[in-house]
Amino acid sequence: MCDYSLHAVATRPATVGETIVTTTFRGTSTRGFASERDLSVAVCLLPGTELAFADNVRYDNRWIWTRTINSRVGKFGKVDPHIPDRHHDAIEFPDGKYVLVTQLVEGQRATVLQLPVTQPIGDEKQHPATTEQQVERPATMPRLPIG
Repeated sequence: MCDYSLHAVATRPATVGETIVTTTFRGTSTRGFASERDLSVAVCLLPGTELAFADNVRYDNRWIWTRTINSRVGKFGKVDPHIPDRHHDAIEFPDGKYVLVTQLVEGQRATVLQLPVTQPIGDEKQHPATTEQQVERPATMPRLPIG
């Protein structure tokens, strides 16, 4: 739910409609999302959470300059979860490209539009066969370089 590198930071789950801000957490070199009301608590997103950014998304590769993605919407997910000790949290954009959350420029605001379905679909009483079914979502996003 939150990247491994935030294990020393207080966390809480995201809620629909809230505004979150990209920030670097005190005592770490990791960027992530925090509530605009409390920048010390990491707001964790589930894979599939949809976000709307206030402006086109800006990111860096730890270089001097930043780049801009001509998109203001994205979906949170994980990349390369099988590789330990690296950042996995990423935002996928409509063109299929992604940016690691830790590369997002600080101070960007986003609204949580929608959380993924985590409950079984259907009503047990009307559709007993669907009580075990869940919405299938890919476990990971394809690794697509930004360039």
